Amino acid sequence: MMMSTTVELYYHESDARDGAEEQTTSQQDATPLVILHGLFGSADNWRSHIKSWSRTRRVIAVDLRNHGRSPHVAGMSYPEQAADVIALLDRLAIERCDLLGHSMGGKVAMQVALEAPERLRSLLVADIAPVAYGHGHDDIFAAFEAVRDARPASRKEADTVMAQHVDTPAIRQFLATNLVRLDDGAMGWRVGLDHIAAGYPQIVEAPHGQGPVELPALLLWGSRSNYVQAEGLATMREHFPALEDDSLEAGHWLHAERASEFQQAVVAFLDRVARA
Repeated sequence: MMMSTTVELYYHESDARDGAEEQTTSQQDATPLVILHGLFGSADNWRSHIKSWSRTRRVIAVDLRNHGRSPHVAGMSYPEQAADVIALLDRLAIERCDLLGHSMGGKVAMQVALEAPERLRSLLVADIAPVAYGHGHDDIFAAFEAVRDARPASRKEADTVMAQHVDTPAIRQFLATNLVRLDDGAMGWRVGLDHIAAGYPQIVEAPHGQGPVELPALLLWGSRSNYVQAEGLATMREHFPALEDDSLEAGHWLHAERASEFQQAVVAFLDRVARA
């Protein structure tokens, strides 16, 4: 398969020095934590988590291709996205990191682990399994297209347009994090919508590659989400035999619904990895 050019990803970085006069030795030695968002998300969605985790370690939140402030290009396959992330690690001179991904970002993280396990100390995945999923975002794509065609003058107008396709206010609010003011004053999208739509069959695929990969791994899943079923959990264990898993009383966006519990679960796992 012809691979697209590697994208120079945008990232937001916060480290243990933020708000502190100096780092402790343990903070300096801590393995960096790299965060990958889900479909239609961005690094901005993780700011509260970055603030919490950066008290003890270097934290880098990434905008994946066609999302946030990263370039818009064709190709959404997991090998292509993993190559982007590995290139960013090279650019930041990070030899090994703890890699955390939610949803689509979780699949990207698994792809990195399958291709380049030597670049990771541990793998953390939020509410996704390494399996193929059915197509389930037609209403969201319709909402994106409707807003692009309507060219609303305000976020309120954009929400009204999206409501014709997406009933849930919380989902519309999440999608609206991608709205920006265009040069002509209208509201528009900062996502590479056409590239994402064209690459959607790749997004719903499973990561490419076979395990087992002997890395410390954690899967956090929402008890009210249907993204992690028994079959998917079993496949995850086949790829990553050292897997730990736990559920939170939440849906798919467990890191937002149960932010404090999610943060604590991640820190507890990383502490166990550091002590091993």
